[in-house]
Amino acid sequence: MRLTEKLVAASLMVLMAGCSSWNPFAKKDPKTEPAKLVELKSSMAVRDAWKYSIGKSGVYAFTPALSGSSLYVVNADGALARLDAATGRETWRIKAGTDITSSPGTDGNVVVVGGVKGVVLAFDADGKELWKAQASSEVLTAPVVGQGMVVVRSVDNRIFGFDAKTGERKWVVQRTTPALTLRNAPGMVLGGANVYVAQPGGKLVALTAATGVVRWEVVVSEPRGATELERVSDIAGTPVVFEADVCAVTYQGKAGCFDAATGMPRWTKPISSDVGVAVDQRFVFAADDQGSVVAFARDGGQGAWKNDALARRRLSTPASYGRSVAVGDYQGYIHFLSREDGALIGRISTDGSPIVSVPVVAGSNLIFQTQSGTVTALAVE
Repeated sequence: MRLTEKLVAASLMVLMAGCSSWNPFAKKDPKTEPAKLVELKSSMAVRDAWKYSIGKSGVYAFTPALSGSSLYVVNADGALARLDAATGRETWRIKAGTDITSSPGTDGNVVVVGGVKGVVLAFDADGKELWKAQASSEVLTAPVVGQGMVVVRSVDNRIFGFDAKTGERKWVVQRTTPALTLRNAPGMVLGGANVYVAQPGGKLVALTAATGVVRWEVVVSEPRGATELERVSDIAGTPVVFEADVCAVTYQGKAGCFDAATGMPRWTKPISSDVGVAVDQRFVFAADDQGSVVAFARDGGQGAWKNDALARRRLSTPASYGRSVAVGDYQGYIHFLSREDGALIGRISTDGSPIVSVPVVAGSNLIFQTQSGTVTALAVE
């Protein structure tokens, strides 16, 4: 299967999943309809701290990038803005000169985004363009900036290392790709001198940021099944580095944590998710592809709790936030579950459009970006 066929097939998978209840003449089936929200007696007082409109994400999934007190946000039409994370005040807003296809990545000094046809654009902290570079194909994954490098992954599964100051290409790594993959943005995260890269086929790879040398590679879950569709087992979302662990989850596979230095597995547990995990001192949280929110013990992977009250509501990656776990849904609601037992303890609405971005914890604020472009910071009273 050629690359274009892979992308078309993967796009159809997403389209089919998103439109499974579209037929207006079909009889509604409670087993496939999104769970209805029941009136909730909230035990958690959540309020809007601030809101900012950046503009629509289109077909992309944009997550704000936090560095220190600054938050960087983008839209699909090429807008890039720097905000104060505490107040939402706009420091500057520019046009990148091309449509944007990836979330921003930053180390606080350099801000990098992916543009159409694989262009990579870097700006300084004041919004001045520093350099342009070229990847081999479309960039959906947020670039990683650190260790003097910018690391970019394109959809043909090439990983590039560019000099953060000049944009000079220093290295490129080509990874194999299964015949069929999800069309999502498998994430990357910097941890010390390593970049941890989510891969199709259930693999997690650790690269040295400076050189691109592969430190280790592990299989989070082995693809299973007789057909290519059944064997899709891509890592979903962005891996999370927490202390000495790196944790990830796969579609039609498993969640697990691994030694960040060696790749040795700590534990894995069966689950299917198309979004990433959240990790804190005690738990690993995941939202499965049926809308259940699950907590695993971080130390050994034992199941701590499961809540299926949000079934089929197409949940975002969760976030550990104080005494709660927060998750967005396809109608723009943000739900708060008890970190200890998973009970629903709060809910707040945004602008009614889907939340597919990863929540960002910035000090006492919890920040979401909707598909319609509302950046909302929430605080607990």
